[in-house]
Amino acid sequence: MAEFTLELNDDQKQVKEWLHGFAADVIRPAAAEWDEREETPWPVIQEAAKVGIYSLDFYAQQFFDPTGLGIPMAMEELFWGDAGIALSIVGTGLAAVGVLANGTEEQIGTWIPQMYGDADDVKVAAFCSSEPDAGSDVASMRTRAVYDEAKDEWVLNGTKTWATNGGIANVHVVVAVVDPDIGSKGHASFIVPPDTPGLSQGQKFKKHGIRASHTAEVVLEDVRVPGHCLLGGKEKLDERLARARERAKAGGERVKNAAMATFEASRPAVGAMAVGTARAAYEVALEYAKTRSQFGRPIIDNQGIAFQLADMRTRIDAARLLVWRASWMATTGKPFTSAEGSMSKLYASETARDVTAQAIQILGGNGFTREYPVERMHRDAAIYTIFEGTSEIQRLVIARTLSGMPIR
Repeated sequence: MAEFTLELNDDQKQVKEWLHGFAADVIRPAAAEWDEREETPWPVIQEAAKVGIYSLDFYAQQFFDPTGLGIPMAMEELFWGDAGIALSIVGTGLAAVGVLANGTEEQIGTWIPQMYGDADDVKVAAFCSSEPDAGSDVASMRTRAVYDEAKDEWVLNGTKTWATNGGIANVHVVVAVVDPDIGSKGHASFIVPPDTPGLSQGQKFKKHGIRASHTAEVVLEDVRVPGHCLLGGKEKLDERLARARERAKAGGERVKNAAMATFEASRPAVGAMAVGTARAAYEVALEYAKTRSQFGRPIIDNQGIAFQLADMRTRIDAARLLVWRASWMATTGKPFTSAEGSMSKLYASETARDVTAQAIQILGGNGFTREYPVERMHRDAAIYTIFEGTSEIQRLVIARTLSGMPIR
């Protein structure tokens, strides 16, 4: 078991420098253009694939880093470059995590490579959980999956929303209800292979921030997938459903559903994304404060500005430490007895929101224009307190974990 340390090893430092260089030289110069275009930055994704950043091998290496710091370190550097483009590069990872968290070894080996493609033919994947009437309230999910035993096929019907890469993905991972009588415990995840009839893109959303990342509805109309596309397999599902029904009758312990297993694994990574955006805005504000003069001296000479920057840096470092702790705990098998994963996502996301707002304030009128990147960073930061569990949901998870009570 790897010992906890705050010092990156030589390999991690090299990867960090490599990622930072790509973010500085490729992502950041393209950020404003793709934010304005509100389109998937395929050329940038392809560049990431060419150098090995957008690949199964790269994410596997970071995911299996024994310290747990590979993924958060990578997320922070890429999102320091630009949140919208970075999300286009890493968005496939959420679908991959869905397969890793719930799939068999054969399913992992079959489907995850198809999510990425290769440098000559780049692909993306989508994780589809939220619905128009079921975001945080996963128990209200309506998308159904019905088993056709005669054909060994599952038939999916419903509408998913807020899906990153939804409709343009090569592979979709869809969470659906298989047993509505046991609420969120009756969910399962399914692979929808490329070009499956009945799956289509619905509305593409025009967003406040992360505009270079494609977000859309996914409509499923009598979508038939083979039995082997049920993640984990039917035998495992039947066993899990039977246990859940027995516990429901006895009023017993809660059972994690498929979507929550994916979100729990990814929350510290989202926290790291937020740290990257916050750090980027802080660095712009610091440099501006050192070079912008008012009344014959740099504005950083004023305590009102200097103290803001001190608070911004303190919060960023504290957020990173929470993310690193949660990532290390997850990798080394230590349980989140105090909801440490949710803590990291909550604090980092609110730090990004607040730090980017402070950066605009320090730049004054310039910060409010698109001539400076903090305006875009602030718009991007708004998403961190919303997706993969709002701040309110994180607080609910933390409170329930600490108290052991069904707080509502």
